Amino acid sequence: MSNFELLTSSYDFLLPNELIALEPATPRDAAKLLVYDRKTDTIIHTYFYEFENFIPSECALIFNNTKVIKARLFGQKKSGGKVELLINRALNANDISVYIRGKMKSGTEIFFDKGLVALVKELKEDGSRVVNFMLHGEILRFEELLPILDAIGHVPLPPYIQRADNQEDAREYQSVFALHEGAVAAPTASLHFTPEQHARVCKNFHHAYITLHVGSGTFKPVETEVITQHPMHAEYYEISKEAKELLDSPRAILSIGTTSTRTIEFYVRNPHTTQGEANLFLHPNNKPLRVNHLLTNFHLPKSTLLMLVASFVGVQKAQEIYKNAIKNNYRFYSYGDAMLVL
Repeated sequence: MSNFELLTSSYDFLLPNELIALEPATPRDAAKLLVYDRKTDTIIHTYFYEFENFIPSECALIFNNTKVIKARLFGQKKSGGKVELLINRALNANDISVYIRGKMKSGTEIFFDKGLVALVKELKEDGSRVVNFMLHGEILRFEELLPILDAIGHVPLPPYIQRADNQEDAREYQSVFALHEGAVAAPTASLHFTPEQHARVCKNFHHAYITLHVGSGTFKPVETEVITQHPMHAEYYEISKEAKELLDSPRAILSIGTTSTRTIEFYVRNPHTTQGEANLFLHPNNKPLRVNHLLTNFHLPKSTLLMLVASFVGVQKAQEIYKNAIKNNYRFYSYGDAMLVL
């Protein structure tokens, strides 16, 4: 392992602004698809509606069926000062990790529509805050908070999509098989599937679902000089009985997205643990042990997601593929195009 692969600077690249996707492809499967075959070291440029033609036979697919919640809230302090709050993740039934714009003291109350109040309990060193959400003076459990968020919250678009969310985002920033509420960022490789294509793939291939509630830490860039010094964020995961059976079998696995990949790889390193907190950081020094093939999007420079891609192909090849994608005008990030690593 060379130092080159462990330096954060090795994962930097220049992306023209116009290649940052601000809107989804319409229809979803009209997105471009770059297929990289490691055995032949070849790239094919196609479209996502051709995806199933590239799935290796006898391969099983693992999807992440998390559902994005309306995690962005706009409220105000008692003083009238405006506040923007982004839910990060539930720490337990009552304590919620959030990010709040601006200075915030412990004990501050923030007031939202529908009588919802957030009480700031604790300020964390990483910039997050721990809050309790309350209604009529009673602390809400996370599952009681969800219907209120659905009524007054906003779709938590990633920070690089610099526009307000709209009704289309409520539909498009969600996979067609989203089921379990709790994510504050979409598992973006999943966004390319139309209902018809998802049904076709599931009919023709073995498949199963895991749940990883993606937190906002997924967007946090690596700021340490050496990637292994980066404190990896933790997210709640659950592995279904069907997924466990597939993962315990010898069948080849095609992981739909980086979130599914991290969950699968956390499970194989912690056998028999089918739910809990996953904080696995995959990179060229910590390669996948179970996932054979990867479907993913094109990710931010210096991100743990790009480092995960490099764990499959190496950092130099990842840079080469990304340069090829830029040259061919692929759209990047959450609403962007897709890449299949065989």
